Amino acid sequence: MTTATLLHHEPTIRAAAFVTLLAVLVLAERLRPCRGDARPAWRQLVNLSLVVVDTMLMRGLFPVLGVGLAARLRADGIGLFAALAWPEPLELALTVLALDLVIYLQHRLLHHVPLLWRAHRVHHSDLAFDVTLGVRFHPFEIVLSQAIKLGAIAVLGASPLAVLLFELVLQGGSLFTHADLALPARLDRALRWWIVTPSMHRVHHSVLRDETDSNFGFNLVWWDRLFGTYRAAPRRLEATMPIGLGEFREPEAQGLKALLLQPFRSPIGRATEQPRA
Repeated sequence: MTTATLLHHEPTIRAAAFVTLLAVLVLAERLRPCRGDARPAWRQLVNLSLVVVDTMLMRGLFPVLGVGLAARLRADGIGLFAALAWPEPLELALTVLALDLVIYLQHRLLHHVPLLWRAHRVHHSDLAFDVTLGVRFHPFEIVLSQAIKLGAIAVLGASPLAVLLFELVLQGGSLFTHADLALPARLDRALRWWIVTPSMHRVHHSVLRDETDSNFGFNLVWWDRLFGTYRAAPRRLEATMPIGLGEFREPEAQGLKALLLQPFRSPIGRATEQPRA
């Protein structure tokens, strides 16, 4: 596939992959749920509507996104991989690995910098754990994430194909890890040596602070294991443990307007251990 063809079809490829995987996981979490958190379609629209807001903002603020920037930089021979001219399979693998590490580090930053936490807590304030939580991100966080990602792409000089591959992996990983899906225990243990599973990421959405500040990975599990942030299981049963934050638990705090305004509202700080629901 040529760069021009890739750029032309990128939005279609990403949209088709998103809709297909979303539909598959919506069905899967109803056939084999862990918690029974999958909501009626009308309630999921609040989270899904954030995708529309985020996409419109991104298209308006950034004249070029990841794949487009990669194409421009590669044409000009800018960046690490452009200079090294390594074999494409190796470059693809290293790009996905490097960008996944960037996302892991960014995620930790969102948790530990109070100003950034105010935007990221929109994602954590959901009271349920289902596939739509994988797209529940405040526009401020999306803009920051995109800026960091574009900077990493520029340093790497990654190819457009490598960037598209990573975007698809990141998009798919976010949906998969947030699905209310109960994998067979043996399969879950095997997958955890390579990728983040819904069970592993569910710990990250516990109402308890020390559990929230663990399992930061979106795709590859290696960073959590390497940097000591891996937690195998929550203290409470996954099926019944409270999800979300100790604050913002009222029904009126879960609407689209409330989510968009949440970073500007108290509380600003974080409790050492958030209370039980």
